[in-house]
Amino acid sequence: MRYLKQFFVILAVSFIGEVLKYMIPLPIPASIYGLVIMLFLLGTKILSLECVRETGLFLVEIMPVMFIPAAVGLMDSWGELTPMILSFSVITLFVTVLVMVCAGHTAQFIIRHDRKKKTNKEVNGKEKNNE
Repeated sequence: MRYLKQFFVILAVSFIGEVLKYMIPLPIPASIYGLVIMLFLLGTKILSLECVRETGLFLVEIMPVMFIPAAVGLMDSWGELTPMILSFSVITLFVTVLVMVCAGHTAQFIIRHDRKKKTNKEVNGKEKNNE
């Protein structure tokens, strides 16, 4: 029963994202609206992480299975994609490298920021102890 409740919460947030997509005429996918809403709810503690943790982990675990229909669709459209294969491959390679670089720089920034924050706390704690 717990999994059904958690899945319903995720589904409700996704539905709200779909409604926002319909109401706000921006070229943003409904799934992005849903992710932003979920981030807001979790970040403001309106929704506890425990309310969606187990079902979220399950959905992440089965995510590769969800790509099978898309892969089959690409295989079915192979004849239409053949003339564009070179440009498609170059774009895919470029975007993959770009995402890896951006993710790496973002991770390094966060790690440095956390280390700096930890160092500042240690220095401030030692100064208070010396007084």
